[in-house]
Amino acid sequence: MGKKFDTAAKKLADMGEDKRFTIAEACTTVTDLAFAKFDETVDCAARLGVNPKHADQMIRSSVSLPHGTGKSVRVIVFAKGERKAEAEAAGADEVGAEDLVEKIQGGWLEFDSAIATPDMMGLVGRLGRVLGPRGLMPNPKVGTVTMDVAKAVSELKAGRIEFRTEKTGIIHAPIGKVSFGAEKLQANLTALLETLQRLKPSTAKGKYWRSVTISSSMGPGVRLDTSDVLSTVDK
Repeated sequence: MGKKFDTAAKKLADMGEDKRFTIAEACTTVTDLAFAKFDETVDCAARLGVNPKHADQMIRSSVSLPHGTGKSVRVIVFAKGERKAEAEAAGADEVGAEDLVEKIQGGWLEFDSAIATPDMMGLVGRLGRVLGPRGLMPNPKVGTVTMDVAKAVSELKAGRIEFRTEKTGIIHAPIGKVSFGAEKLQANLTALLETLQRLKPSTAKGKYWRSVTISSSMGPGVRLDTSDVLSTVDK
């Protein structure tokens, strides 16, 4: 790690080696510790008390962040007819059917999210080996297989993010940029945590919120007080 990181880490340690921050304190601290010359992304890593090996404990969904992610999102839509026109009007970067599938099969992958109407999934299925490993396959669980393509495009463009539990039960998700400031980051983080609480599997045993940490792209991790997280989201 570089000298700037070491300085930021020392500032954090000086606040208390074992200190756990409230949501509000953590968002203020992560912005105060940011040091890069670019506008760093702030990420959240939440370790949950779930076992993703069991299908009923695999958490996969999406959430619309109140203040977006600060990132320009390129969205494509697999649709025909009226739905194609609606997607184009909503601002989709690329809309098509067989032609779009062929374009992707040819190696084109210049997009961040893909949406499809249900009738297109048989066609889109041909792209499973390409889109699946990249997390780009449309999925009804995250709202990207839908007839309301205009709404889906608008939400993704505005800052709806997708997330899923990794093998160890950890969920990683961006919650904005350092330039947002603590207040907007807090609103985005709270929206994510509230969604995760709502998605708590009924079969999950023991403590659900194991740990929650936020960090900027280059900065040290700021650990949250899970009791504060629970009291905030379990209302």
